[in-house]
Amino acid sequence: MALQCGIVGLPNVGKSTLFNCLSNAKAQAANFPFCTIEPNVGVITVPDERLNKLAELVHPNRIVPTTVEIVDIAGLVKGASKGEGLGNKFLANIRETDAILHVLRCFDDENITHVDGSINPVRDKEIIDTELQLKDLETVESRMVKTQKQAKTGGDKQAQAAYDIMVQYRDALLQGKSARTVVLDKEQKKLVSDLYLLTDKPVMYVCNVDEASAVNGNAYVDALRASVKEENAEILVVAAATEADIAELETYEERQMFLEEAGLTESGVSRLIRAAYHLLDLQTYFTCGVQEVRAWTFGRGWKAPQTAAVIHTDFEKGFIRAEVIKYLDFITLGSEAACKEAGKMNVEGKEYVVQDGDIMHFRFNV
Repeated sequence: MALQCGIVGLPNVGKSTLFNCLSNAKAQAANFPFCTIEPNVGVITVPDERLNKLAELVHPNRIVPTTVEIVDIAGLVKGASKGEGLGNKFLANIRETDAILHVLRCFDDENITHVDGSINPVRDKEIIDTELQLKDLETVESRMVKTQKQAKTGGDKQAQAAYDIMVQYRDALLQGKSARTVVLDKEQKKLVSDLYLLTDKPVMYVCNVDEASAVNGNAYVDALRASVKEENAEILVVAAATEADIAELETYEERQMFLEEAGLTESGVSRLIRAAYHLLDLQTYFTCGVQEVRAWTFGRGWKAPQTAAVIHTDFEKGFIRAEVIKYLDFITLGSEAACKEAGKMNVEGKEYVVQDGDIMHFRFNV
């Protein structure tokens, strides 16, 4: 599943520094706007201690973690929706992603210039929001004209329903609200899914702070929390400069020592990757054997045949059944054989909704 999170924000907020920490693909990090012209894509390993615990029991030839793609998109500026600062290109890059990580500068440093001359994450957030909302408004109003004609001339009920939803979108956007604030059911969302609205994507705000604020945040973070309290959005606090220092350390032990000295239990990068994974509404199931212990990505709420297709489409086409062991049962009993003997392996059919952490074995015939 090649789902992507796009890192966005104003120039010089720490996007590329953060991306460099996340990925082996090195984006140019420099103290001037637009140092990242093409979006850089990194395939990031998702930290999951469960995978390591399973490997300790199975002793496989290899361990394969699951991944998520992170895209570093060049800094937006005021007027991007009208093409300022290569805005059209950058907005197109955002449109292709599945979720947004919005990086906001929440630290003081006179050596790093701010595009607007002062530090104010609430203002910065609103600048980006406004540009995305304006672009969405343009998209919605353009589509409304065509859809209204279809509804009137052909008596198309679906077109009328889609038009009514677009009216809701337009009204919200005109009020300075994002498309995601319009509450729709699954069927309604299908009717307008081809709009690909920028502000309908799930978003997480990443507060880039100084090292001293990495644990508890600071006044800038508090101000941002207050401004987004009605959005039901997640906020993550990360010190990108500190994460860059951690990334340069060669061994796991050195990194752990650094974290302990900084008063942190784990790196901000690990927390960010997991948060991005959940932002995309993804979950993990495992396959276990001597050849490999592997994590597989699937969407929350998927049924067994659909998750089987993640391994191979033939698994879904010829699906017969799934043999399922719960992660905690496997860890407690120590092996697949012990789980079978204890009656902890369940046989599930096509309607089984796979749960995060399930250990799966698919039976199929093609």
